[in-house]
Amino acid sequence: MKILLNRKTAKFLKGQVVTRAILVAVCIPFLLPFFWMLSTALKNLPQTVTFPPVWIPDPIVWDNFREAIQTIPFFTYFKNTAFYVVFSIVGTLISCPFVAYGLSMVRWPARDSLLLLILATMMIPFPVTMVPLFIIFGKLGWINTYAPLIVPTFFGTPFFIFLLRQFFMTIPPALPDAARIDGASELTIFARVILPLCKPALGVVALFQFLASWNNFMGPLIYLMEESKYPLSLGLQDYRSTYFVEWNLFMAASTIVVVPTVIIFFIFQRRLIEGIHLTGVKE
Repeated sequence: MKILLNRKTAKFLKGQVVTRAILVAVCIPFLLPFFWMLSTALKNLPQTVTFPPVWIPDPIVWDNFREAIQTIPFFTYFKNTAFYVVFSIVGTLISCPFVAYGLSMVRWPARDSLLLLILATMMIPFPVTMVPLFIIFGKLGWINTYAPLIVPTFFGTPFFIFLLRQFFMTIPPALPDAARIDGASELTIFARVILPLCKPALGVVALFQFLASWNNFMGPLIYLMEESKYPLSLGLQDYRSTYFVEWNLFMAASTIVVVPTVIIFFIFQRRLIEGIHLTGVKE
């Protein structure tokens, strides 16, 4: 009996080791760019252009991070980024759950047809709408402001609407029906019954919107004209000059910009996986 158990244990451990070895091997190509960025951030300038490349910096130059922050108006860019990210998340969390509730918990004609129409807009590539949107925002006087980047989030994002709608469909219809029998309005049902149950899904939406806003480069590039209004994603271009790039400072600043997203991901990793799992449940 003991021999049988030992064999099963050895087989189990062998399977676990092989599985984890495969996962590590698959992860290495994805981690190499991050490792190269961090390595370059700790090099002196000559080592960044040395061939063959130097993977382990010698000496390690920690002052690159301090100099990277001082070379450009880093904290101004950070303040602009925080302003843009916070309000875009607020707009998304206000609009998308509201629309998703109407497309899932309220019965009305052509509801499913409207959902298909909303999903169809996801198939339109951004370059197709880029020029018309610029013209519209220009006529509204919104160019060189954050309005073109923030205001649309208050009108819903198709992907997040679909994600939340799928989660709402998993909620038993008896809950809102019981509230309607008690005389609760749809707004009361939405605020007091539905929203408290969808915190995991809202966390996923907030995290995705944070990543999208924090890393958004094309939107600020199109609509913002003054350097004092640049977010970090656009402000990093200040390290580029006409003839030369200070790669060590550029990578040091890039590392500082990437670190918050990595920290937030690991903090909310369990909530993210839970939310994706729940929103993926079939109706």
